[in-house]
Amino acid sequence: MASSSSYSNSPCAACKFLRRKCMPDCIFAPYFPPEEPQKFANVHKIFGASNVSKLLNEVAPHQREDAVNSLAYEAEARIKDPVYGCVGAISVLQRQVIRLQKELDATNADLIRYACNANEMPTSSQFGRRNMSHGGGSFGQNSGMYYHYSPWNNEPGEDSNERGGEGNM
Repeated sequence: MASSSSYSNSPCAACKFLRRKCMPDCIFAPYFPPEEPQKFANVHKIFGASNVSKLLNEVAPHQREDAVNSLAYEAEARIKDPVYGCVGAISVLQRQVIRLQKELDATNADLIRYACNANEMPTSSQFGRRNMSHGGGSFGQNSGMYYHYSPWNNEPGEDSNERGGEGNM
């Protein structure tokens, strides 16, 4: 719980904002400390002190801090975005998660494709043919043979010099 005004001389942020004396049994004091005046100002602007007081009296004491934190978050979001409030922020984050999930899926597919291509050794029947959808290979200038090139190392595929290749591109 936040500091209570009953333990200090300073009134809580709510009582200071409302310009009233902070009593020892003030419902706002544990949740709106004097160090956070903007927290209460935002909540008051959006929900009103009377409504917040009624809500805190109806909520179980062990849930009040969470309720105040939720009200403060929603009030700040409503001030920033009066139409959508925190729902707008949630929507933006959900779209970002979807975009990043698609990007992750595409990257994983690329990794799988590259891993399969790296593990695949060219056979004599594959020489001279090039699969354009996988890329990563080149034809020798004079021989017409296919050489596998891996972007992760500086050496061409197996024994390219024996086939008359030029090495890396």
